[in-house]
Amino acid sequence: MTRCSPRTVLHRAAGSLAAAGLLAAASLTGAAAPAQAVDTPVFTFGGPAETALHPYPESGKPKSSRVGITLYNPSEDEENGGFDGDFTLTFDLSGVAGVADVKIDGEASPDCEITGTKAVCEDWGIRPGSQSAADFVVTAADGSENGDTGTITVTGQADGATFTPFTTRLTVGGPDLVMERLPLKTELTPGAKQQAPITFANRGTRDANGVLLTLRYSRGLDIPQRYSNCEYTVDDPDLPDFGWTTALCSVEGAFEAGATYTLATPLTLEATERAYYDTFVYGIHENSAAHRTVLRAGAPFERGTGGVLKAVPAKKGAAARSTDLTPGDNQQEADFRTENTADFVAYGDDVAGAEGSTVKADIGFRNEGPAWIGHIRSGEDVATVDFTVPQGASVTSKPERCRAVTADGKYREDQNSPAPRYFCNTSMTVRDGAGLDLPFELRVDKAMVGASGAVTVRGTFLKNPKLPFDPKPANNTAYLILNGEGAGSDSGGATEGGDGGSGEPSTPPTSAPDPEGSPSGTSGSTTSGGSASGTAGGSSAGGGLASTGSIALIASGTAAAALAAGLVLFTAARRRAARHS
Repeated sequence: MTRCSPRTVLHRAAGSLAAAGLLAAASLTGAAAPAQAVDTPVFTFGGPAETALHPYPESGKPKSSRVGITLYNPSEDEENGGFDGDFTLTFDLSGVAGVADVKIDGEASPDCEITGTKAVCEDWGIRPGSQSAADFVVTAADGSENGDTGTITVTGQADGATFTPFTTRLTVGGPDLVMERLPLKTELTPGAKQQAPITFANRGTRDANGVLLTLRYSRGLDIPQRYSNCEYTVDDPDLPDFGWTTALCSVEGAFEAGATYTLATPLTLEATERAYYDTFVYGIHENSAAHRTVLRAGAPFERGTGGVLKAVPAKKGAAARSTDLTPGDNQQEADFRTENTADFVAYGDDVAGAEGSTVKADIGFRNEGPAWIGHIRSGEDVATVDFTVPQGASVTSKPERCRAVTADGKYREDQNSPAPRYFCNTSMTVRDGAGLDLPFELRVDKAMVGASGAVTVRGTFLKNPKLPFDPKPANNTAYLILNGEGAGSDSGGATEGGDGGSGEPSTPPTSAPDPEGSPSGTSGSTTSGGSASGTAGGSSAGGGLASTGSIALIASGTAAAALAAGLVLFTAARRRAARHS
């Protein structure tokens, strides 16, 4: 099973924040292997640098933890970069004797077997990228004491390949940081502010030496304080993401086992003028370079210039650093609904061309705000652009995100030949000031004066087209006009144009047949294809946060690319609107 998919590297990618904090990159796998022949592949192991074990209980069964070891093939050649051969992995368990009991997860590791103080896994073939090598279930050994520690060393062997050894540590006991849920008000109005007195506890067996407070909030929220012991990153405003702001705050102190702490000064959480559906994620982790590296995920961070964020009380001196016993409770989340609106304004185009020529047309819509719209939890598309082709024309090229339908909007098997109507979905986010730009190419089959086709931005369900957040439905429709009055019918190119966003739909002229021509008709011989210019592919489905459970931080650079499902800024649309207003 591959472990390094884009979603795994999400929220960087899947798993909770705390689980991500335990993951070690391939770079943590130890000393470099000796120099090898150029064509000899070198494989590396990955896994948690350290795993904390619940102490052996006085009664009852011990609580188990899991240790997953991965195997990484650095080749980028998906077709020819795999290793075709038998290999053997050996796990030396002698270093954890008396510290931990180790068992194999039989379902996840069917080709592994433990004999004495060694576990051996035999397999064939190593594909490019990261894959599971073995999964172990570990518990503290009977008679072990708090603080006992030991290591497991992993080695590999295969003819024609080299494996870099890897060591992972098991330690009995440790801190167990738990983030308390805040009693936040979730029904808001723009500008509403409320205090967020972050509170956490250490329910483990040992003190935590410093903590890392992680804050993540979507585009409609803000925490105006910028502390000097916090570093901040904001998603690129030109990318169609949720507009996350991420703060990583290193809070110094020895946080005692059994004690509860709160921030010396509560944070201020504000619903901005663009808030609508938003999410706030807040977590607590042991402060370490490994955690910070994973959570940064390569994104550019800037340090705040304000005061120092502190948590109280912090009574003792420096404590021995360890890992979290129960990482699943390190994070809480809150969803907000702000009473706000967004004005989606459709725009069309004016194009002209002689019979038999091909013209280009730009249609779509823009969000004039004030709210951004993002379906963070469900991942559903926000809206659909519904385009009816003007009479006397047929589509020869369409954006990839658009699907052909029948004239009454029903399913159409044939997606290649020209259709009378097209549905084009957005992705799960439409930022304020952004929208969807859809370039089409049409062939003029019959020269008709002022033929027009409606361009409507609506809800994604045809039977329920209303946009619940849009108070101005009149400007949800504009028109693509072909060979309008005064247009140069000999021109084969498109003339920019669009709805002016005045609150009224652009009005189509009355279509009239060319007095020199025959009754209108369309030809179905030309196939449609091509992709949207200035967009990044089709709509994104199912990419929102899960409705329950922990989410991990989204790596800004990677997550942004995963969510960049064709939303674009609408500078061109604004220029068209300005010229037609």
